[in-house]
Amino acid sequence: MSTETQPAASSEGPVTAAAAAMTRPPSVRSYFTDYFDKVRGGDIGALPAILGLIVLGVVFGSLRSTFIGAGNFANLLTQGASIAVIAMGLVFVMLLGEIDLSAGFASGVCASVLAILLSPKHNVSLPVALAAALATGLAIGLLLGTLVARVGIPSFVVTLAAFLAFQGIVLIIVGEGGVVTINDDVIKGIANDNMAPALGWALWAVSIIAYAALLIRRAASRRAKGLTAEPIPVVAARIGALAAITGAAVFILNQERAINRNITSLKGVPYVVPLIVVLLVVLTFVLNRTSYGRHIYAVGGNAEAARRAGINVKWIRTSVFVIGSTMAAIGGIIAASRASSVDPNAGGGNTLLYAVGAAVIGGTSLFGGKGKVRDAILGAAVVAVIANGMGLLGYKSGVQFIVTGLVLLIAASVDALSRRRSAATGKI
Repeated sequence: MSTETQPAASSEGPVTAAAAAMTRPPSVRSYFTDYFDKVRGGDIGALPAILGLIVLGVVFGSLRSTFIGAGNFANLLTQGASIAVIAMGLVFVMLLGEIDLSAGFASGVCASVLAILLSPKHNVSLPVALAAALATGLAIGLLLGTLVARVGIPSFVVTLAAFLAFQGIVLIIVGEGGVVTINDDVIKGIANDNMAPALGWALWAVSIIAYAALLIRRAASRRAKGLTAEPIPVVAARIGALAAITGAAVFILNQERAINRNITSLKGVPYVVPLIVVLLVVLTFVLNRTSYGRHIYAVGGNAEAARRAGINVKWIRTSVFVIGSTMAAIGGIIAASRASSVDPNAGGGNTLLYAVGAAVIGGTSLFGGKGKVRDAILGAAVVAVIANGMGLLGYKSGVQFIVTGLVLLIAASVDALSRRRSAATGKI
C-alpha cells in the first residue's frame, strides 16, 4: 500500500492572507454596516444633534423664509459664538464627569477685566488687557481645579460657590447699574466685522485642502500599519460634503446683508468664524492626537484604573478646569465684542445654562468619558437655531425656554439610554 506525501501547508499562508485582508480597504457596504451596528449598540455620537439641526432648519425655513436669509444666517453665527466657545471648554470638564456652574460668570469676570482695563480710566494697551483677561480665566480655573482635585470638594459645590462669588466680582468691577463701553476697534470687530468676500473664499479653499490632506494621510497611515481604514469613496464623500456645506455658507455670507445698500455695505464671513474654527482644530488635536487627551478620556472612563496605570489624575482634573475657565474667558471676550460693552449681568442670564445644554445636546455625556469638542459647536447651533427660529415666528421667551429645556432633557435621556444600551451590548 503506497502513500502519497502531501506537501506541508505553509505556516505563512494564512498569516499573509489575514494581513492582506486587514490592509485591504473595507467595502462601502461593510463600512456602513459597521457604523449602524455601532449606533444600535448605543454609540450614537453627535447623530441626534445633526438630525435635530436638519429638522429644525427645514421647519423654521419653511415657516419663515427670512430664516435662511444671509442676514439671519450671519446673526445665527454671532449669536451662538460665545456660547459655543464656553461649551467647548465645558466639554473637557464634563469628560471627567465633573461640572462647572461658574463658567458663565467666569466669562463675565474676564470680560469685565478686559473692558475696565481698556476704559479711558486705565487706558491699558490692547495686548496687555487681553493677556490680563486670559490670565484671569486661567487663574480661576487653577483655583477651581485645586479645590476639586487637591482639596476634594465636589465640583458642584465649588463651582456653585464660585457662581455666586463671580457674580459679585462682576458687580464690583462694573458697578451696579453701570455699563463699561468698549471702544477698541479690534475687540469690537471680533463679532461685528466681516472678512472680505475673496478672503472668505481663500479661507474656505485652504480649510478644505487641509481637511482633505488630513483624511487622505490618516487613511494611508492606517493602511501602512496594517490597520483598516475608511474606504476611498467614504473619504471622498466626507470631503465633498464638507466642501459643499461650508461653500454654501460662505456663498450666503458673501451676499449683501445691509438694509440700505446705498449708505453702507455688509457682507462677508464674520471674523468670529475663523476664530472658532482655529479653537476647534487646536482643541480637537489636543483631545485626539496627544497623550494628554488620551489621559482625559482614561480618567473620565475609570479614574482608579487610570491612577493605577500611572496617570496623574489630580493634575488631569485640575487642568480641565483651567482649560474650561480659559475658554470661558475667550467666550466672554466674544460676548463683550458683540455687545460692544460689559454690564453687571455679563455672563449671567442663560449663558451657563445654554453652554452646558450645548455640550450635552451635541453629544457629550454627563457621566464622563464620552464627548468631542465638535459637540459644543453642534449643540450651540441647535440652541441658537431654536432661539432664533422661534423668535422669528413670534414666540415669547417663555416658550423658547420651555422648548430649549425639553430639547436638553431629550438629549440627556438619549445619553442615559445609549449608555444603558452600550452596557447591555458589552460596549462599555
